[in-house]
Amino acid sequence: MDFSGKKVIITGSTRGIGKTIAVEFAKRGATVVITGRNKNTAEIVAQNIRNEFNVEAYGIELDFSKDDITPALKEIEEKIDTPDILVNNAGLFIRMKEEDWNEVLQVNLTGTFKITQYFAKKMIKKKYGKIINISSIIGFIGNAGQVNYSTTKAGLIGFTKSLAKELAPRNINVNAVAPGFIETDMTEQLPADIKEKYLQQIPMKKFGKPEDVANAVLFLASDLASYITGETIHINGGMY
Repeated sequence: MDFSGKKVIITGSTRGIGKTIAVEFAKRGATVVITGRNKNTAEIVAQNIRNEFNVEAYGIELDFSKDDITPALKEIEEKIDTPDILVNNAGLFIRMKEEDWNEVLQVNLTGTFKITQYFAKKMIKKKYGKIINISSIIGFIGNAGQVNYSTTKAGLIGFTKSLAKELAPRNINVNAVAPGFIETDMTEQLPADIKEKYLQQIPMKKFGKPEDVANAVLFLASDLASYITGETIHINGGMY
């Protein structure tokens, strides 16, 4: 797949799955916008991508926990104008505490709504766009102690389906990817017994890799998926 000439925003892309998605787009010629809570970290990732793949890459501080993210969105717009592809990956993954409820909803749902609303308007004018939301298996099967996280990831599926119907007449595809347990720097820190417990729940008996998720995102962002909208691709090794 070739994404030369395409402009891609990937939220939460300074590490883990988001960073891998950004790298895979850059490998294929896309201009990428790296976002994260720390400006310096985002710019370092962008610089490394520029150096390695000789493409345009920008690091932007974008913190969805803030009430007003308009300045960051305007900065992105100044860099690339209208994106062709928006990948909503940013999210918090924390155990449930009462004070965490609002913050997790703010980042995982409200932030996604705000950036999507902002750039969808521009995609409508362009009459082209691909929006891919990163959900989670937890949004489908639930998980004790993560009511907040599970609620937001399930909410992203409803968001995806409704937005897909709304934007389909405008030549904009909206889909989701729901990863299961994926090897990242976060899972590397888990104790061995916890990892083994998770592995026993996966029929394929192995964790997925960030590239597995990125490949699904690339497919949905490509012309190969031009007649697919409102769909969720599960990347979970058979875990349902």
